[in-house]
Amino acid sequence: MNKPRLTYFDFAGSRGEECRIALHLAGVDFDDERIKTADWPALKASVPFGALPVLQMPGKPLLAQSNAILVFIGRQHGLHPLDAFEAARHEALMCAAEELRHAIAPVLRIADPDQKRAAREALAANELATWGRQVEQQLGEGPFVSGQSIQVADIKLYMVVRWLTAGTLDHVPGSVLDHCPKLMRLYRAVAEHPGVKAWLAKTAA
Repeated sequence: MNKPRLTYFDFAGSRGEECRIALHLAGVDFDDERIKTADWPALKASVPFGALPVLQMPGKPLLAQSNAILVFIGRQHGLHPLDAFEAARHEALMCAAEELRHAIAPVLRIADPDQKRAAREALAANELATWGRQVEQQLGEGPFVSGQSIQVADIKLYMVVRWLTAGTLDHVPGSVLDHCPKLMRLYRAVAEHPGVKAWLAKTAA
């Protein structure tokens, strides 16, 4: 291989999409490898920690875990703070986003309609509302985490907010984060960023 390759499932969401957007904003010419869900069981044992996304750089072993991938891209291409403390603060927000995803995952697997509704309504009223308030307290005057410059932490927060407010999670209202004006401002700023808009337009074509 002569260029980086990012491997993730064939859909425009979650951990893989945030890494794709980061690579695009960094100006990296990369191989966007998208695998079918049906092909995943045969591939799972071949990747670190049995999970996607993974990034392969020429001459390097596979790099796993979306936060590690994002921080690597950010450090290489000016999308992550140089100051060690500020970088750690961004990484704390990224860890909080992953913790929320893990908290949501069990609720997504509930099959019984009544149990699903009750669990998701409780999730929206408790974990999601609390997470939003906690992130809100970490944000300043914006529009991004560090001010005027978009960073990989902003991309990750954008992806989580986009998912939670899209109305695609049954019984989780699109207004679930309306009590977090700074977080919603960040979400809109990332959505309107020219590089992000260009990536979304490119992949939608």
